[in-house]
Amino acid sequence: MAMIVDRETCIGCSGCVSVCPVGAIDMVDDKAQIDPVACISCGACLHDCPVEAISVEGPAVEKKEVENKDGMDLWVMTELENGEPVGVTYELLGVTADLAAKAGEKCCAVLVAAEAGDLPQKLIAAGADKVYVVAGSQYVEYDTDLYTDAVCQLIATYKPSALLIGATADGRDLAPRVAARTMTGLCADCTALDIDVESKIVEWTRPALGGNLLATILCDEHRPQMGTVRPKVFKAKPMDNSRTGEIINFICAGDVAARVEIVSKEALAGVAGIKIEDAEVICSGGRGMGCKDNFAMLEELAGLFTNGSVGGSRAAVDEGWLPHADQVGQSGKTVTPKIYFACGISGAIQHLAGMNGSDLVIAINKDPQAPIFQVAQYGIVGDATVILPKLIAKIKAIKGM
Repeated sequence: MAMIVDRETCIGCSGCVSVCPVGAIDMVDDKAQIDPVACISCGACLHDCPVEAISVEGPAVEKKEVENKDGMDLWVMTELENGEPVGVTYELLGVTADLAAKAGEKCCAVLVAAEAGDLPQKLIAAGADKVYVVAGSQYVEYDTDLYTDAVCQLIATYKPSALLIGATADGRDLAPRVAARTMTGLCADCTALDIDVESKIVEWTRPALGGNLLATILCDEHRPQMGTVRPKVFKAKPMDNSRTGEIINFICAGDVAARVEIVSKEALAGVAGIKIEDAEVICSGGRGMGCKDNFAMLEELAGLFTNGSVGGSRAAVDEGWLPHADQVGQSGKTVTPKIYFACGISGAIQHLAGMNGSDLVIAINKDPQAPIFQVAQYGIVGDATVILPKLIAKIKAIKGM
């Protein structure tokens, strides 16, 4: 399939040149010309041309209509850990409740669990107007096949306008499977959300081109609109136990065989078994730490706090000094600790985007002009590998260690 231009019809407006995402269109003799090698046949120019001078050459692709194109309500997928909703569930319910109210829709939670218990009321207290419950012993642990089937059956029955899922390990596994089965799009790893009041189209914003810019994605033709949202991007609202809502129990039709057996589970966590997204104190290192061995100082510093963990910049991850799971930034994780130590981190905008919600930032860097000092409440100009041992010794002295 290739995009072609009818030069007789083309009026030379150059609108297609500006919308082409890969720069495959040029103006030649005041007419649009498409480079067949560079073109990816995305169709952006096809829909933008005011005189329909661009067409598709090759076998036509059948467009499958979506039954629930006019879906209603915004849904949030509940993720459980040790039988309780994880933080991102509450964060999503808070922001989704605001979006739903803005668009005149309802905020709904989807709960797939071994048993519901008091979980529906907790979800309602967090902002849900409705809770769709799928309960059964087979759902005691997350299972790709069983959860995908349950969510897809719910979507087919109740036809939501949008479904939001946390960008966690399980969420990133579930979301694309649901999107593929429901023949809709998926915007992954979102960092901002909004909704158009009239069209009720969700505006999903996410990092693009390696985190160098932010792109806002719209799914204007298919339903449900779907996206995964990073944890810690939004703050959860205070629980309101006086709220009331509707609880809908749903029984899935048919039996789906689970093809995965969980042999054992081991939590991915940093110092003292604490994930960086859950830590109250994060000791992060960048290229200025010099080498992997020097991260032992950050581990020692983090260990001096009750809820401390170690993180790092993309540069440190690229060097292999710490795993990607501990990366802070636009292409890593968003964190909101009470104290954030930035050691040997210059403060590129991509890193700042992942930690600018910290209550207190303490920066250590040799460069007095480093951007990190612009967001830090306290700054120390110097070599982090020299400053850290002194800082650790001082804290130990205060603690009487």
